[in-house]
Amino acid sequence: MKRQFDRTANLIGTEAVHRLQQAKVLVFGLGGVGGHVCEALARCGVGHLGIVDKDVVDETNLNRQIIATHSTIGQQKTSVMRERLLAINPDLQIDEYPMFFLPENQKEIDFTKYDYIVDAVDTVTAKLCIIQCSKEANVPVISSMGTGNKLDPTAFEVTDIAKTSVCPLAKVMRKELKNRGITGVKVLYSKEEPMANRDAADSRTPASIAFVPSVAGLIIAGEVVKDLIR
Repeated sequence: MKRQFDRTANLIGTEAVHRLQQAKVLVFGLGGVGGHVCEALARCGVGHLGIVDKDVVDETNLNRQIIATHSTIGQQKTSVMRERLLAINPDLQIDEYPMFFLPENQKEIDFTKYDYIVDAVDTVTAKLCIIQCSKEANVPVISSMGTGNKLDPTAFEVTDIAKTSVCPLAKVMRKELKNRGITGVKVLYSKEEPMANRDAADSRTPASIAFVPSVAGLIIAGEVVKDLIR
């Protein structure tokens, strides 16, 4: 075991660290939530990550996304994330999928090769497909609900989708998953009421801040790690 994981081993034990090093986690979305999920998993010692995102880094990402710096603007997110993760752990194995995951291209990713799936994308269609594919592959999945228009990072809760409230995205997902007969979906959501967008000129774009999606990502990473070592 590398010395960089000594303090992690002091907390969870050497056997658990070895288990993480053998684990394979697939993360959809490298934005404010997903980027922090990936970094935390790499720092905890997860040995194999799949990263899925078609976007390039934009200047508007600088306020919250861990891979967004002025030097990375315009670069492919999966490439930037890969470079950052390998700088943390050069032994990390990475599957890079520069794509928008949708029902029509779902066959391009083999869910069965992974031990855990993280959904950190924004669109309902993609989220439903990720969850359905995870269930069909019998792989645990955790799905992030909305973090936009939120200011309180202490309002997050991990629960079953059926027990969510307040969050508009969770409401839509509850209904759509119920229609598909899909139950038992672990999610992270916020109990904070969404705030009104203060900029009337840009009211359609969700507002965001550095410390909310980052906390969501770290909580999700914590759930993945705890589940993998149980």
